[in-house]
Amino acid sequence: MNKLLPLLLALSTLGAHAVSVKDDAGRSYDGRAPQRVVSLLPSLTESVCALGACKRLVGVDRYSNFPASVKTLPSLGGLDDVNVEAVVALKPDVVLAAPSSRVAERLGALGIPVFTMDAKSYTDVRRVLLKLGELLDLPNAGKLWDDLEKGVAAAAQSMPARATGVTVYYEIASGPYAAGPTSYMGELLDRLGARNIIPATMGPFPKISPEFVVRADPRVILISERESVGLAQRPGWNHIEAIKRGNICLFTPEQGDVLARPGPRMPKAAQLMADCLTLKSR
Repeated sequence: MNKLLPLLLALSTLGAHAVSVKDDAGRSYDGRAPQRVVSLLPSLTESVCALGACKRLVGVDRYSNFPASVKTLPSLGGLDDVNVEAVVALKPDVVLAAPSSRVAERLGALGIPVFTMDAKSYTDVRRVLLKLGELLDLPNAGKLWDDLEKGVAAAAQSMPARATGVTVYYEIASGPYAAGPTSYMGELLDRLGARNIIPATMGPFPKISPEFVVRADPRVILISERESVGLAQRPGWNHIEAIKRGNICLFTPEQGDVLARPGPRMPKAAQLMADCLTLKSR
Protein backbone atom coordinates (compact mmCIF):
# COMPACT_ATOMS: atom_id res chain seq x y z
CA MET A 1 0.00 0.00 0.00
CA ASN A 2 2.86 2.40 0.84
CA LYS A 3 4.25 1.86 -2.67
CA LEU A 4 0.87 2.63 -4.20
CA LEU A 5 0.37 5.91 -2.34
CA PRO A 6 2.62 8.08 -4.57
CA LEU A 7 0.91 6.64 -7.64
CA LEU A 8 -2.54 7.37 -6.24
CA LEU A 9 -1.54 10.92 -5.40
CA ALA A 10 -0.13 11.41 -8.88
CA LEU A 11 -3.31 10.08 -10.48
CA SER A 12 -5.47 12.38 -8.35
CA THR A 13 -3.39 15.35 -9.46
CA LEU A 14 -3.70 14.36 -13.11
CA GLY A 15 -7.47 14.29 -12.68
CA ALA A 16 -7.56 17.88 -11.45
CA HIS A 17 -8.84 20.49 -13.86
CA ALA A 18 -6.75 23.43 -14.99
CA VAL A 19 -7.54 26.72 -13.27
CA SER A 20 -6.48 30.32 -13.80
CA VAL A 21 -7.08 32.66 -10.85
CA LYS A 22 -5.59 35.93 -9.60
CA ASP A 23 -4.96 36.59 -5.92
CA ASP A 24 -5.39 39.87 -4.02
CA ALA A 25 -1.94 41.01 -5.13
CA GLY A 26 -2.73 40.42 -8.81
CA ARG A 27 -0.51 37.33 -8.86
CA SER A 28 -1.82 34.58 -11.16
CA TYR A 29 -2.05 30.89 -10.43
CA ASP A 30 -2.26 28.96 -13.69
CA GLY A 31 -2.23 25.19 -13.70
CA ARG A 32 -3.89 22.16 -12.22
CA ALA A 33 -6.10 22.79 -9.21
CA PRO A 34 -3.80 22.44 -6.16
CA GLN A 35 -3.93 19.11 -4.35
CA ARG A 36 -1.22 19.83 -1.76
CA VAL A 37 -2.01 23.05 0.06
CA VAL A 38 -0.23 24.93 2.84
CA SER A 39 -2.30 27.56 4.65
CA LEU A 40 -0.59 30.28 6.66
CA LEU A 41 -3.72 32.10 7.85
CA PRO A 42 -6.36 30.62 10.20
CA SER A 43 -9.33 32.08 8.33
CA LEU A 44 -8.06 30.55 5.07
CA THR A 45 -7.48 27.21 6.79
CA GLU A 46 -11.07 27.23 8.02
CA SER A 47 -12.35 28.25 4.59
CA VAL A 48 -10.50 25.43 2.82
CA CYS A 49 -12.04 22.94 5.23
CA ALA A 50 -15.52 24.44 4.99
CA LEU A 51 -15.31 23.96 1.22
CA GLY A 52 -14.65 20.26 1.83
CA ALA A 53 -10.94 20.29 0.96
CA CYS A 54 -9.41 19.74 4.39
CA LYS A 55 -7.64 16.62 3.13
CA ARG A 56 -5.63 18.74 0.70
CA LEU A 57 -3.95 20.61 3.55
CA VAL A 58 -0.42 19.38 4.25
CA GLY A 59 0.68 22.12 6.67
CA VAL A 60 -0.68 25.16 8.52
CA ASP A 61 0.43 28.15 10.58
CA ARG A 62 0.69 27.82 14.36
CA TYR A 63 -2.58 29.67 14.97
CA SER A 64 -4.75 27.45 12.77
CA ASN A 65 -6.69 25.38 15.29
CA PHE A 66 -10.06 24.70 13.67
CA PRO A 67 -11.35 22.23 12.72
CA ALA A 68 -9.56 20.02 15.22
CA SER A 69 -8.09 17.82 12.49
CA VAL A 70 -5.72 20.59 11.33
CA LYS A 71 -3.95 20.51 14.69
CA THR A 72 -2.34 17.23 13.62
CA LEU A 73 -0.69 18.85 10.58
CA PRO A 74 2.86 20.22 10.55
CA SER A 75 2.97 23.64 12.22
CA LEU A 76 4.98 26.07 10.11
CA GLY A 77 5.23 29.21 12.25
CA GLY A 78 3.36 32.51 12.30
CA LEU A 79 2.93 35.58 10.14
CA ASP A 80 6.50 36.80 10.53
CA ASP A 81 8.45 33.63 11.33
CA VAL A 82 7.37 31.04 8.78
CA ASN A 83 9.74 28.08 8.56
CA VAL A 84 10.50 28.36 4.85
CA GLU A 85 12.57 25.17 4.75
CA ALA A 86 9.73 23.18 6.31
CA VAL A 87 7.26 24.61 3.80
CA VAL A 88 9.50 23.69 0.86
CA ALA A 89 9.98 20.18 2.25
CA LEU A 90 6.21 19.62 2.11
CA LYS A 91 6.28 20.19 -1.67
CA PRO A 92 3.02 22.16 -1.77
CA ASP A 93 1.25 22.96 -5.02
CA VAL A 94 0.32 26.31 -3.49
CA VAL A 95 0.79 28.27 -0.27
CA LEU A 96 -2.14 30.35 0.96
CA ALA A 97 -1.09 33.45 2.89
CA ALA A 98 -2.12 36.96 3.92
CA PRO A 99 -1.08 39.78 1.57
CA SER A 100 0.98 41.21 4.44
CA SER A 101 2.99 38.01 4.85
CA ARG A 102 6.72 38.53 4.37
CA VAL A 103 7.27 35.01 3.13
CA ALA A 104 5.60 35.31 -0.29
CA GLU A 105 8.66 36.63 -2.13
CA ARG A 106 11.01 34.10 -0.53
CA LEU A 107 8.80 31.17 -1.43
CA GLY A 108 8.20 32.52 -4.91
CA ALA A 109 11.94 32.77 -5.48
CA LEU A 110 12.18 29.09 -4.55
CA GLY A 111 9.56 28.13 -7.11
CA ILE A 112 6.68 27.66 -4.65
CA PRO A 113 3.43 29.25 -5.89
CA VAL A 114 1.96 31.64 -3.31
CA PHE A 115 -1.66 32.81 -3.38
CA THR A 116 -2.44 35.72 -1.06
CA MET A 117 -5.92 36.57 0.20
CA ASP A 118 -7.38 38.09 3.32
CA ALA A 119 -10.93 38.80 4.44
CA LYS A 120 -11.27 41.92 6.56
CA SER A 121 -14.96 42.63 6.05
CA TYR A 122 -18.28 40.84 5.69
CA THR A 123 -18.25 41.07 1.90
CA ASP A 124 -14.61 39.98 1.83
CA VAL A 125 -15.68 36.60 3.22
CA ARG A 126 -17.77 36.00 0.10
CA ARG A 127 -14.97 37.14 -2.21
CA VAL A 128 -12.39 34.88 -0.53
CA LEU A 129 -14.67 31.85 -0.52
CA LEU A 130 -15.52 32.24 -4.20
CA LYS A 131 -11.88 32.77 -5.15
CA LEU A 132 -10.81 29.75 -3.11
CA GLY A 133 -13.51 27.75 -4.84
CA GLU A 134 -12.04 28.76 -8.21
CA LEU A 135 -8.48 28.00 -7.15
CA LEU A 136 -9.29 24.58 -5.71
CA ASP A 137 -11.84 23.81 -8.46
CA LEU A 138 -14.67 23.35 -5.98
CA PRO A 139 -18.18 24.19 -7.21
CA ASN A 140 -19.84 24.58 -3.80
CA ALA A 141 -18.46 27.98 -2.75
CA GLY A 142 -21.56 29.89 -3.82
CA LYS A 143 -23.89 27.60 -1.89
CA LEU A 144 -21.64 27.79 1.16
CA TRP A 145 -21.86 31.58 1.09
CA ASP A 146 -25.66 31.44 0.79
CA ASP A 147 -25.78 29.14 3.82
CA LEU A 148 -23.56 31.52 5.80
CA GLU A 149 -25.82 34.47 5.03
CA LYS A 150 -28.86 32.46 6.09
CA GLY A 151 -27.09 31.63 9.34
CA VAL A 152 -26.39 35.29 10.07
CA ALA A 153 -30.00 36.18 9.25
CA ALA A 154 -31.21 33.44 11.61
CA ALA A 155 -29.05 34.87 14.39
CA ALA A 156 -30.60 38.30 13.84
CA GLN A 157 -34.11 36.84 13.83
CA SER A 158 -33.44 35.06 17.13
CA MET A 159 -33.16 38.40 18.95
CA PRO A 160 -36.12 40.02 20.73
CA ALA A 161 -37.26 43.50 19.74
CA ARG A 162 -35.85 45.00 22.95
CA ALA A 163 -32.31 44.15 21.81
CA THR A 164 -32.63 46.14 18.59
CA GLY A 165 -30.82 49.46 18.69
CA VAL A 166 -28.93 48.74 21.91
CA THR A 167 -25.69 50.75 22.15
CA VAL A 168 -22.55 48.59 22.29
CA TYR A 169 -18.83 48.91 22.82
CA TYR A 170 -16.62 46.07 21.58
CA GLU A 171 -13.08 46.18 22.96
CA ILE A 172 -10.63 43.99 21.05
CA ALA A 173 -7.39 44.82 22.88
CA SER A 174 -5.97 46.93 25.67
CA GLY A 175 -5.10 50.47 24.71
CA PRO A 176 -8.04 50.43 24.45
CA TYR A 177 -8.66 49.41 20.84
CA ALA A 178 -12.25 49.07 19.68
CA ALA A 179 -14.04 47.29 16.85
CA GLY A 180 -15.52 50.09 14.76
CA PRO A 181 -18.59 49.73 12.54
CA THR A 182 -16.44 49.21 9.42
CA SER A 183 -14.65 46.20 10.94
CA TYR A 184 -15.85 42.64 10.37
CA MET A 185 -17.15 42.42 13.95
CA GLY A 186 -18.74 45.84 13.61
CA GLU A 187 -20.52 44.81 10.44
CA LEU A 188 -21.93 41.74 12.18
CA LEU A 189 -23.17 43.90 15.05
CA ASP A 190 -24.83 46.20 12.54
CA ARG A 191 -26.60 43.27 10.89
CA LEU A 192 -27.93 42.34 14.33
CA GLY A 193 -29.36 45.83 14.75
CA ALA A 194 -26.91 47.02 17.41
CA ARG A 195 -25.62 50.60 17.53
CA ASN A 196 -21.85 50.87 17.77
CA ILE A 197 -20.65 53.81 19.91
CA ILE A 198 -17.60 54.16 17.63
CA PRO A 199 -18.14 56.47 14.63
CA ALA A 200 -17.33 54.95 11.23
CA THR A 201 -14.97 57.85 10.57
CA MET A 202 -12.59 56.48 13.22
CA GLY A 203 -11.81 53.41 11.11
CA PRO A 204 -12.14 49.67 11.71
CA PHE A 205 -9.97 49.28 14.83
CA PRO A 206 -9.28 52.70 16.36
CA LYS A 207 -7.34 53.34 19.53
CA ILE A 208 -9.63 55.42 21.67
CA SER A 209 -9.43 57.28 24.96
CA PRO A 210 -11.09 55.67 28.00
CA GLU A 211 -12.96 58.95 28.48
CA PHE A 212 -14.61 58.49 25.08
CA VAL A 213 -16.30 55.31 26.31
CA VAL A 214 -17.42 57.01 29.52
CA ARG A 215 -19.04 59.83 27.53
CA ALA A 216 -20.67 57.42 25.06
CA ASP A 217 -22.09 55.36 27.96
CA PRO A 218 -22.78 52.07 26.11
CA ARG A 219 -25.52 49.81 27.36
CA VAL A 220 -23.58 46.61 26.56
CA ILE A 221 -19.84 45.89 26.50
CA LEU A 222 -18.30 42.98 24.59
CA ILE A 223 -14.77 42.02 25.62
CA SER A 224 -12.50 39.01 26.09
CA GLU A 225 -12.07 37.47 29.53
CA ARG A 226 -8.41 38.46 29.56
CA GLU A 227 -8.97 42.11 28.61
CA SER A 228 -11.82 42.49 31.10
CA VAL A 229 -9.59 42.34 34.18
CA GLY A 230 -9.88 45.65 36.05
CA LEU A 231 -12.54 46.99 33.67
CA ALA A 232 -14.68 48.58 36.39
CA GLN A 233 -11.61 50.12 38.02
CA ARG A 234 -10.76 52.26 34.99
CA PRO A 235 -11.27 55.95 35.85
CA GLY A 236 -14.93 56.86 35.47
CA TRP A 237 -15.98 53.50 34.08
CA ASN A 238 -17.99 52.62 37.18
CA HIS A 239 -20.52 55.20 35.91
CA ILE A 240 -21.02 53.45 32.55
CA GLU A 241 -24.50 51.91 32.30
CA ALA A 242 -23.16 48.58 31.01
CA ILE A 243 -20.90 48.20 34.03
CA LYS A 244 -23.48 49.42 36.55
CA ARG A 245 -25.99 46.88 35.23
CA GLY A 246 -23.50 44.06 34.70
CA ASN A 247 -24.19 44.09 30.96
CA ILE A 248 -20.76 42.76 30.03
CA CYS A 249 -20.30 39.82 27.66
CA LEU A 250 -17.05 37.97 28.33
CA PHE A 251 -15.66 35.76 25.59
CA THR A 252 -13.29 32.83 26.02
CA PRO A 253 -10.18 32.52 23.80
CA GLU A 254 -12.02 29.93 21.69
CA GLN A 255 -15.00 32.25 21.25
CA GLY A 256 -12.60 35.08 20.49
CA ASP A 257 -11.23 33.07 17.55
CA VAL A 258 -14.75 32.60 16.20
CA LEU A 259 -15.52 36.31 16.52
CA ALA A 260 -12.26 37.64 15.11
CA ARG A 261 -11.83 35.41 12.04
CA PRO A 262 -13.78 36.52 8.97
CA GLY A 263 -14.68 33.17 7.50
CA PRO A 264 -17.07 30.24 7.48
CA ARG A 265 -17.85 30.40 11.20
CA MET A 266 -19.55 33.74 10.59
CA PRO A 267 -23.02 32.46 11.61
CA LYS A 268 -21.60 31.19 14.90
CA ALA A 269 -19.97 34.57 15.50
CA ALA A 270 -23.28 36.29 14.81
CA GLN A 271 -25.09 33.93 17.18
CA LEU A 272 -22.55 34.58 19.95
CA MET A 273 -23.21 38.29 19.58
CA ALA A 274 -26.98 37.79 19.34
CA ASP A 275 -27.04 35.69 22.52
CA CYS A 276 -25.00 38.37 24.28
CA LEU A 277 -27.28 41.21 23.21
CA THR A 278 -30.40 39.21 24.04
CA LEU A 279 -29.17 38.38 27.54
CA LYS A 280 -27.77 41.80 28.37
CA SER A 281 -30.57 43.97 26.98
CA ARG A 282 -33.06 42.93 29.66
